[in-house]
Amino acid sequence: MEAFACDLDRTLLPETLVLGQRTRSAIHAARAAGIHVVIVTGRMFQSVRPYALELGIDDPVVCYQGAVVAEPASGRFLRHIPIPLELARETIAAVETEGFHLNCYVDDQLYVAEETPESERYARFQNLVVHPVGDLLAWLQEPPTKLVAVDEPEKLDRLEANMKQRFAGRLYISKSLPYFLEFANPEVTKGSGLEFLAEHLGFSAEKTVAFGDGENDLELLEWAAFGIAVEGAHERLLAVADATCPPADAEGVAEVIEAYLTSRGAR
Repeated sequence: MEAFACDLDRTLLPETLVLGQRTRSAIHAARAAGIHVVIVTGRMFQSVRPYALELGIDDPVVCYQGAVVAEPASGRFLRHIPIPLELARETIAAVETEGFHLNCYVDDQLYVAEETPESERYARFQNLVVHPVGDLLAWLQEPPTKLVAVDEPEKLDRLEANMKQRFAGRLYISKSLPYFLEFANPEVTKGSGLEFLAEHLGFSAEKTVAFGDGENDLELLEWAAFGIAVEGAHERLLAVADATCPPADAEGVAEVIEAYLTSRGAR
């Protein structure tokens, strides 16, 4: 095995959003055995960076659904594929017409037209500062890394169907969690971000294990030779996964890493 690719939130204890000691130990043991441990997430770089630094991970992280690959220590972006400006403006107008507010990400900062309970909940979840700017369409002058609508799952299901029909082939649209609907450049997926990083670091899909549970993890598991769906995963992910593991509160990712290391005598 050359790499374990983990969705960050599948390694965090749900109640506290911290890394469990078992997970920390398993990741350290894998890295000591010469195996890359890659964080792959929909989160912003500024949100994921503290976890990478805490773990001592010096390999770049894949964030923003794969739109960004960045070095934790230096903060340097190795890859950045934003949404083209005019397409982003068209998306904002379409989503706002449907009655939804949007989070807009530029230069690794979070901007909104106005603060809402949804934006505040999102910011608390990821420990972020929200910057209200008024009219997003009038304010936006740079291509955003991504856009996110935050609302009730059933409402977002309807929005997702409408937007996929309208922007077919022009946007990547997927839920990262039931209440987050994400919009990105059509070239962007977690799989494409991991493929970029694999070429940069020199590991292969054939020797990579990937973990995920959300609809946005589909391309990640498809890229890796062995895909593991965390218990409770989206049904589309379960359909392509090679195996399942226990959920985050049981530190299932750590269990798999430990089992692999034991099998090869690294522990």
